[in-house]
Amino acid sequence: MTTCIPAGSGNLHCSVAPCRGQDYRKTSWVSGVAFNRCIQKELLWSCGVSKFLQTQRCNYSKSPFSENWKSLRTVTSSCLREGSTKYFDFAVIGSGVAGLRYALEVARHGSVAVITKAEPHESNTNYAQGGVSAVLCPSDSVESHMHDTIVAGAYLCDEETVRIVCTEGPDRIRELIAMGASFDHGEDGNLHLTREGGHSHHRIVHAADMTGREIERALLEAIVYDPNIHVFEHHFAIDLLTCQDGSDTVCLGVDTMNTETQEVIRFISKVTLLASGGVGHIYPSTTNPLVATGDGMAIAHRAQAVISNMEFVQFHPTALADEGLPVKPSKSRENAFLITEAVRGDGGILYNLSMERFMPSYDERAELAPRDVVARSIDDQLKKRNEKYVLLDISHKPRKKILSRFPNIAAECLQYGLDITCQPIPVVPAAHYMCGGVRAGLQGETNVRGLYVAGEVACTGLHGANRLASNSLLEALVFARRAVQPSIDHMKSSKHDLGTSNWWSRPVVPFSLGSEAMDKILLMTRKVRRELQSIMWECVGIIRSTTRLQFAEQKIGELEAKWEEYLFQQGWEPTMVGLEACEMRNLFCCAKLVVSSALARHESRGLHYTIDFPNLEESKRLPTVILPGSSVKGTWSSRQLHKQPL
Repeated sequence: MTTCIPAGSGNLHCSVAPCRGQDYRKTSWVSGVAFNRCIQKELLWSCGVSKFLQTQRCNYSKSPFSENWKSLRTVTSSCLREGSTKYFDFAVIGSGVAGLRYALEVARHGSVAVITKAEPHESNTNYAQGGVSAVLCPSDSVESHMHDTIVAGAYLCDEETVRIVCTEGPDRIRELIAMGASFDHGEDGNLHLTREGGHSHHRIVHAADMTGREIERALLEAIVYDPNIHVFEHHFAIDLLTCQDGSDTVCLGVDTMNTETQEVIRFISKVTLLASGGVGHIYPSTTNPLVATGDGMAIAHRAQAVISNMEFVQFHPTALADEGLPVKPSKSRENAFLITEAVRGDGGILYNLSMERFMPSYDERAELAPRDVVARSIDDQLKKRNEKYVLLDISHKPRKKILSRFPNIAAECLQYGLDITCQPIPVVPAAHYMCGGVRAGLQGETNVRGLYVAGEVACTGLHGANRLASNSLLEALVFARRAVQPSIDHMKSSKHDLGTSNWWSRPVVPFSLGSEAMDKILLMTRKVRRELQSIMWECVGIIRSTTRLQFAEQKIGELEAKWEEYLFQQGWEPTMVGLEACEMRNLFCCAKLVVSSALARHESRGLHYTIDFPNLEESKRLPTVILPGSSVKGTWSSRQLHKQPL
């Protein structure tokens, strides 16, 4: 049954849950009653999650290492038969910082399959510019980092999770350095630490403005030399393979599709780590790469995992506004180019097109206010002035410093005729990061046995209602490491059954439909994708209202029904799989989770701002939680391709 625990007063709003098999959209909302034993005035995430879980049972310009990497370590499926099954101790879905760091640790104890949707380096990690926050300066403290994180998170963060991450973070940075990650150093020889919005100290470790790329490089190079790790690139995760053990749902692996050979490959694993990133492409403008279509959150939801805080979508305040460039790009971007928070952290100033500095009139922290504040301020300026972008100016800083600190941004702007050392940068908000996701305990565990999560796909309680700048890579590193020991323990207590693979029917690649039908389906799917993104941007964006959210819920339901009807009219069957159709399925699933969670929160907190409930409400300082629901009926996006075996 799909229910939700919204932030609320603790009163039972609806005592009747939908019957098993009812449509996903007919969701009954229940307030925080189920967590009353664990959550008092403070949100105790470890109690609200861990104890709950215990009792509940792509085009890319290649990076320098990509060709060498591909020839050495990836496993292709060109020689595999249709319907092949692979057996591993650990299956890792995603090749960003969380997945790779975890893989390197568990590989000491068994065989590891790293399953990645595109090239191994194509992940949100690779696009992270700013850096990793950690307490590495004597004048800084764990308490200060915790305070900044909780304030930015609008006091919805779990204090225990925050303390763990802020305390263990420095060791995770040192491990990266020991593995060969190269970060910038100052003239004194120490790590150069910068500051970003919401931070009270200089604590951001960085590699110029390409920190994620450097971390990814170091991790991938380490993966290359580990004989226990096998990388399967261009493998799209279709659905998790689950079964019921009494009241428990158990994960036994994942079905994938090799998008280059169009083969379905089944991975049977004792432990599965979901580290598949975010869901930026439910919006038309996002800093996320094309692979970020919410696949991990969707397959986890369909597998009965608990989902939390999906209303908190972070819009980065400053993505490059192509319309404001002297030379317009010849074609529209597949994803928005990020202008890192660090530009404002290093003294960048925001102006409207009349060159009026506006941030001090919105917040006393001005350009160093948290991202939600800055994004709403820019949004307000654009609407009031009927303009399409604002300006971010760093040109008052020394030219040499700008070019050494932001070489990637400078080079990108220069190819469009903009010199950031003497001209302001046109910027506009874009969808950036999902603070919600698959609800995780303190060791990355979920309510699905054998399934762990880390990185953006997870909701650990660290970010609360708004992520503090540069805390994302930190969280991924810490939780990837914390998930290792329980994963090893679970692996050692599990056994491979070679007959397990036959428990589920196999997904089917729709060769039988013919090229004409497939062309029609692809054309329709791309049109529907744009329509969904438009609905989300207009109705579920930076500023929301109950009316617009309800309109979005209705329109998304109608759009999904129309799309599915068209597919099935063309001969598509529920067990068929194709990359764009399955991505669309996942985008619908995640969009509905975001809208449902947003409708449940009757206050404005952090990234969720609604004009109907514009104030913070202390009594509503609880997470939204979407509990497991029936996967028997409902829309294609909300159920697994096959029934769970009993």
